[in-house]
Amino acid sequence: MKAVEAIVEILKREGVDCIIGYPVNHVLEYAARWDIRPIIVRQERIGLHMADAMSRMSSGKNIGVFAMQHGPGAENAYGGVAQAFGEGVPILVLPMGYARRLAHIRPNFNSTEAMADVAKTTEPVTSADEVPNIMRRAFTQLRNGRGGPCVVEIPTDVFQEEMTVDLDYNPVSGTRYGPDPDAVAAAADLLVAAEKPVIWAGQGIHYAEAWPQLQQLAEMLAVPVATSLGGKSAFPEDHPLSLGSGGLAFPKQVHHFLHAADVIFGIGCSFTESSFAIAMPKGKRFIHATLDPLDLNKDIAAEICLLGDAALTLDALIAAVGERLDGPRDQAPVAAEIAAMHEEWLAGWMPKLTSDQNPLSPYRVLWDLQNTVDKDNTVITHDAGSPRDQLTPFWRSTKPLSYIGWGKTTQLGYGLGLAMGAKLARPQALCINVWGDAAIGFTGMDFETAVRERIPILSILLNNFSMAIELKIMAVSTEKYRATDISGNYADMAKAFGGYGERVTEVAEIIPAILRGIVQTEAGIPALLEFITDKEVEISKF
Repeated sequence: MKAVEAIVEILKREGVDCIIGYPVNHVLEYAARWDIRPIIVRQERIGLHMADAMSRMSSGKNIGVFAMQHGPGAENAYGGVAQAFGEGVPILVLPMGYARRLAHIRPNFNSTEAMADVAKTTEPVTSADEVPNIMRRAFTQLRNGRGGPCVVEIPTDVFQEEMTVDLDYNPVSGTRYGPDPDAVAAAADLLVAAEKPVIWAGQGIHYAEAWPQLQQLAEMLAVPVATSLGGKSAFPEDHPLSLGSGGLAFPKQVHHFLHAADVIFGIGCSFTESSFAIAMPKGKRFIHATLDPLDLNKDIAAEICLLGDAALTLDALIAAVGERLDGPRDQAPVAAEIAAMHEEWLAGWMPKLTSDQNPLSPYRVLWDLQNTVDKDNTVITHDAGSPRDQLTPFWRSTKPLSYIGWGKTTQLGYGLGLAMGAKLARPQALCINVWGDAAIGFTGMDFETAVRERIPILSILLNNFSMAIELKIMAVSTEKYRATDISGNYADMAKAFGGYGERVTEVAEIIPAILRGIVQTEAGIPALLEFITDKEVEISKF
């Protein structure tokens, strides 16, 4: 068996049924021979974003895989690897590498070395016989602990090398570990005694599939729950105890309850300080439950640390809290406070959410979108900048993994690949990406990939012909040189690629256009709806 054959056979045994890439990388051709579907993108970063979403949508059980050529392919892929690393997403990256005799000669790009700072592990295939060991190590890291890309670099002179031993490989299983019982007892004591506790839930809830336990604990203690962007949809946002999610923009109740809290319990989160994350208030008592010990006391000082899987941690806390309570607490008072604050906040935004202005308000477009689609059978993601900040506070996610949120690093154009990967993972769902005219400039060519590869997503484009979010900080360059202006007819671009494209300028056409776009996706055709909007820059922030 050749090295490349062994790699593909291992992918097959690990349950991989499609591999995304850009040639030349011989894994792609051999994958097709093994009935693993190769999906070819227009640029490497999009392919990595697709693999990223495939891992997310399975809670890390079905690992997304991306393969690319050595040299320029690996160089172009770096950004996608870095994005997945920042978001803690497990993906297997298989770059081709220079021949072993050239691998460490400058200026040749060595993925093993260059990607070490943005990957969980990197390792080259040193010989055909080592393929099983190297792939076993990679999949072990992908299925255990905090997520992140694992890079296995395959030198060009290794692919056809024959193994001298039989392929001995069994699929890797994931393991879980739980928190110290003494820490659990201390956390339960603090939560039960707290007067105004708040739960801050991150994407670790998704990977642990700990959605039922999170809801059970919240209801036992009558504790309000907010989520990070990555954790959005981990707690149903139509639940009476839901505060919504917090990023750069957030509902008023998220800010209010965090600042009023005496104890903040972070579960499945890193509490990473970021320009795109809500700032945790000072002077609070923190309980921090995370899978990764590197998160502990990194950006916030935690009084109690719980290290382990989010589901096991919540199971232990539920048992401990149950021993300290006679029964579930009455959630009516806090639920009423949340509801009143939410209604007041939403009422203040309704003029924008229901505006009849022209050019269109982006808030009106997204409000109508939310109230048109079947949210329980929808997976939606934002893009960086204004689309993120205009969508996340108002979109109320009701089912787990129905929203792909992100924000530790914010590469423009990320949302398109995420929507495509989500559609591959959940073909029966309506998969939507919301992007702006800056984001489409980075990754718009890969709408053609969606058409060619028969991945019928719905792209919602908010086009204001401007880098509006930069207007305040680029006033002179805009006035003198129009430096923030952008142009394009992207609906026509979608049509030219063989997809469905429609430009919408009138309020009365927003919902009909959305319905027409959904019909196209149900017929297997990717749809791009281009809404001409104003240069809105206001976001919900307190």
